[in-house]
Amino acid sequence: MNDLKKLLPMLGHTRGKRSAVTCSLKCDNACSKAVCNTSANSYFRDIASAEFSRRSALGLGLAGALSAAVMVQGAEPAQAGQGQHDAGHKGHGGKLPFAPIKPVDAAVDAFNVPKGYSWQPVIRWGDPLFKDAPNFDFARQTPAAQAGQFGYNNDYTEILRQPNGKKGLLVCNHEYVNPQIMFPAAPVSGAEEAQRRAIFRNAVGMTVVELERGHKGQPWDYVRGGKLNRRITANTTFELTGPLAGSDFVKTAADPAGRHVLGTLGNCSGGSTPWGTILSGEENFNGFFRTEGTSAEDRRYGLEDKATAMGWELDDPRFDARGEDYRNEPNRFGYIVEIDPENPNSMPRKHTSLGRFKHEGANVIVADNGKVVAYSGDDERFDYLYKFVSKNKYKKNNKAHNMTLLTEGDLFVAHFAGNSASEIDGSGTVPADGKFDGSGTWLPLVVNGRSAISGMSVQEVLVHTRLAADKAGATKMDRCEDVQPNLQTGKVYVACTNNTKRGLPGQAAADETNPRAENRDGHIVELTERRGDATATTFNWNLLMLCGDPAKNTETYFSGFPAAQVSPISCPDNLAFDTQGNLWISTDGAPSTIGYNDGLFKVGLEGKNRGNVQQFASMPRNAETCGPVIHDDESMAFVAVQHPGEEGTYAAPNSYFPDYVADGSTPARGQVRAPRPSIVQIFPEGARRR
Repeated sequence: MNDLKKLLPMLGHTRGKRSAVTCSLKCDNACSKAVCNTSANSYFRDIASAEFSRRSALGLGLAGALSAAVMVQGAEPAQAGQGQHDAGHKGHGGKLPFAPIKPVDAAVDAFNVPKGYSWQPVIRWGDPLFKDAPNFDFARQTPAAQAGQFGYNNDYTEILRQPNGKKGLLVCNHEYVNPQIMFPAAPVSGAEEAQRRAIFRNAVGMTVVELERGHKGQPWDYVRGGKLNRRITANTTFELTGPLAGSDFVKTAADPAGRHVLGTLGNCSGGSTPWGTILSGEENFNGFFRTEGTSAEDRRYGLEDKATAMGWELDDPRFDARGEDYRNEPNRFGYIVEIDPENPNSMPRKHTSLGRFKHEGANVIVADNGKVVAYSGDDERFDYLYKFVSKNKYKKNNKAHNMTLLTEGDLFVAHFAGNSASEIDGSGTVPADGKFDGSGTWLPLVVNGRSAISGMSVQEVLVHTRLAADKAGATKMDRCEDVQPNLQTGKVYVACTNNTKRGLPGQAAADETNPRAENRDGHIVELTERRGDATATTFNWNLLMLCGDPAKNTETYFSGFPAAQVSPISCPDNLAFDTQGNLWISTDGAPSTIGYNDGLFKVGLEGKNRGNVQQFASMPRNAETCGPVIHDDESMAFVAVQHPGEEGTYAAPNSYFPDYVADGSTPARGQVRAPRPSIVQIFPEGARRR
């Protein structure tokens, strides 16, 4: 037990969203450590067309960009039912009718969907992407095999569809690995340990894989050997863009020019762009590096002088940043990365203009004036909400130009003020005016190519963005995760997952934007940009909901909808929209807060249905719900099931998802199996594979 406690310092203390195992592997036990943000500030995918043009010489109709520009407030609309964050227009496109399911006890290992629906995996960890990649075999894993197979712990997901609906692309992130599930615990040689670490480096990153089916509305099959299939790993070369490219802050012994970085790490959520590329956020990158840990910059980003959980510094000196040669290597992570799924030979990029922090993701829209706006949250207790506005304007059907838009522009951080601040006492009690609301300002960090922060250069602002935002006076939030604009209304939704530190001794008190002390269940903020202009520097805001189980916790709020009629929901994480403008929420942490497995939920945003939360799916034991994709025009939905059975081991699995046998819970006699993170499709029972 003592040895286990050293490995899992959160064991017995997980008051927030995750199991102790996930805390250790995913975020380097962030909740067991001191809060990174010690400033004295007041506390207080993209929605793009996912259809393809037909200009590919490959005969697949997949090489065209996501050609429809995504705009807000009277600009050119997105087409309905296309991609992860579909918005469409009211009355257009399909619906996804269902009777809400009941919450499932956290001890149950099952994937549950509503009556009338079925589910099956699209692709699982280890499934081969290329014709020469081997079939997955737990007992015969190698670095080369994993480099050709679907990666581990899939997160952000996008399904891009060809107009006829028969072909498509799946793109997703792979955030981190779990060695105790992937391999037996028996001692192995040093060489075998090194090989396992190489496998882990090839299991993270991103995947692009072609999809096919007989006709629209059927479940998808992935295409082994598809011409656009691709794996991006910890060893893939990325190009740096923006003001930090070539600067002294990012130069290392291996890259003295400071222009190219190997790999992307801790990839969480993401977004799709109007020009057909995919964005991914580098989130918990700090846990991969060993540093001196003595500088204010290191401490602000959670970088420490200790052996890492993955031990990659034993194999590759760039993960040991204590010496001069690789002191800057951590400065090369924590960005929004962009890949072109239509070109498997293209070099992915890291955009430094959007700042360096624990990006949950980024979602891009095109404003009325043609400029691109990207929203992003920093997923750390008491950190901030950001907005980037491009210098140049979007040009329809000019992909080469549009792929430069995230390389140069203005960066802002949010400050919130409440209308009923004096009434907030940390209990979550609704103010006398009947709502949590107020106004806000986007505080400048970089404007017109110049730093807006005294004493910091543009390069310093972008490499130490958290410190710059501290100086600007940004509002400390309860862990901003996914940030999604709704194209029907122009409103922006921010999932604040939780913050159990708020209101504790020595920590920030509750405020109207974050109104609960020891906020275990999280909440969702709704922003309305002033004058309907996504580039504006002011906004109004209100809370859509304070999450929780109303039957167990009276500190809930659902915009006035009767709490007794909603599905219990806790720890909102990723967000998406359907063609009718409803918000869909995936959760990460309900087992440790309200005692139910995580799930996928739909919530109305308008009229009498505003705040009505309905549960659509429930995950297997220990699993997090990630990357929701809502294709309600086909009565289909997709989720990335991450870390199923996380608290089990290779020898003693805690889940057998997704390869359940007849009784749905145990493997065949004598068969060794463990859970496999997977992308799951949910569809009407009448649909059949081709």
